[in-house]
Amino acid sequence: MKLYYSPGACSLSPHIVLREAGLAFEPVMAPTKTHKLVDGTDYYTINPLGYVPLLELDDGTRLREGPAIVQYIADQVPDRNLAPAAGTLPRYRLQEWLTYIGTEIHKTFSPLFNPAMPEEAKQIFRDRLANRFAFVDQQLAGKDYLMGNHFSVADAYLYTVTRWTKPLAIDLSPFPHLRAHHARVEARPAVQEALKAEKLS
Repeated sequence: MKLYYSPGACSLSPHIVLREAGLAFEPVMAPTKTHKLVDGTDYYTINPLGYVPLLELDDGTRLREGPAIVQYIADQVPDRNLAPAAGTLPRYRLQEWLTYIGTEIHKTFSPLFNPAMPEEAKQIFRDRLANRFAFVDQQLAGKDYLMGNHFSVADAYLYTVTRWTKPLAIDLSPFPHLRAHHARVEARPAVQEALKAEKLS
């Protein structure tokens, strides 16, 4: 398998999950600014959407969108318990979290990375993020991870997007459970391996 990624982008989530799964894969850097691979290949010829992540299977099949990719990876190694079994209510709870993180947190960050966005508008999105973080913080009370006491692919995604608060100077101090979750996930060996591989640590 090949994982097309850009350092520190949302592709860090499946990168972490691949390492948690113990699956063999080749990481291929696809910078989101240049869209040129190291060998000069135009990334748009691989993913017409131009963004990461993209997982290419050994037979050449390509899978896009982080939440779909991490569930596919988890289902290859059910003994690792990275996702509940398909068709069960806990699996739908996992999808609930993946959707929330993707639509309510991940996408709310996007305007903050846009240099053309006026500061007044950015503050609206910062306030929205604070509301979303408050909800997650409440849900994490008394739990180690989003699904309870066991790490899942949703935790990798939440960790990835909350990493963006640091370069954007967003204060997480009002959210102690979220901060504890972030530290707990970051301490995992697979996460440290992914950070080192992407030169983020």
